[in-house]
Amino acid sequence: MKRLLFVLLSCIGLSVSAQNWAVKTNLLYDMTATMNLGAEVRMSPQWTLDVSANWNPWTFSDNKKWKQLVVQPEARYWFCEAFNGHFVGAHLLGGIYNMGNWDTDFTFLGTDFGKLKDYRFEGWMVGMGIAYGYQWMLSKHWSVEAEIGIGYVYSQYDKYDCATCGETYEQDKPHHYVGPTKLALSLIYVF
Repeated sequence: MKRLLFVLLSCIGLSVSAQNWAVKTNLLYDMTATMNLGAEVRMSPQWTLDVSANWNPWTFSDNKKWKQLVVQPEARYWFCEAFNGHFVGAHLLGGIYNMGNWDTDFTFLGTDFGKLKDYRFEGWMVGMGIAYGYQWMLSKHWSVEAEIGIGYVYSQYDKYDCATCGETYEQDKPHHYVGPTKLALSLIYVF
């Protein structure tokens, strides 16, 4: 009976001390004034589920808009153990956006950001991708994580004639994007 009690108490002690949850912030988003928060839960010894969200509600000076709300769930497989070392993930993403009045002149993977100078784009997006990352344990509760992902995003938007006015130029215009879908350097608290 004493052995059975010892084994049960040992198992309870192991499950209580295991790191099963994490909260995080993407420092790259923080540098762009984009509010963000992520949470991750251990599903098994090598699988976790990560859900992150970012929100940028700001209108900057001269009516510059880069508003967005994006949610990105991801299933992760860890090569060693959860919350430590190398991992690969498969993620989904979805969100809404409102962008315009930015004086930029570059094209990135088929997306012409120069159009943001004269037009405003308001729409929604959905997508999926795969990712690779690595997490460094700094202490029992603190970690740093780097991750990069690539994938596909389908977007549908309304295009407005100028960055500040509300006259519609095009409606329900589709856009297809293939390229980076995730870039993160995150500070993590694991408990």
